[in-house]
Amino acid sequence: MSVLALSSDDKARTEQALADWELKNINLGYGLTAEQAQAWGLHRSAGRGLTSIGIEEPAEFSEPGLFLVRPDNTLYWAQISTMPFARPLFREVLGAVNFVVEKDYPARGELV
Repeated sequence: MSVLALSSDDKARTEQALADWELKNINLGYGLTAEQAQAWGLHRSAGRGLTSIGIEEPAEFSEPGLFLVRPDNTLYWAQISTMPFARPLFREVLGAVNFVVEKDYPARGELV
């Protein structure tokens, strides 16, 4: 499995997050445009100043989304939020991925 975290933040803010959060062994991209966020179904928000932990929000940004994409580039799972909190716990996501691989569990929500 490969992991890519992608943000609408600029390069400087992304590099600061990497340093502050001591992220290692993760690919962190930046510069996601409003059009790209919309194509992924992400919600956009206007910044509201300082967050509860003292970080200045950008003037405009994408709310979080988590996507598991198969090697053939088709979507397996999507988790899209309208809020910047109550995100999935990665320990639980990894447990779910292990279950999916072990059981050859099919994608759900495939009926159109």
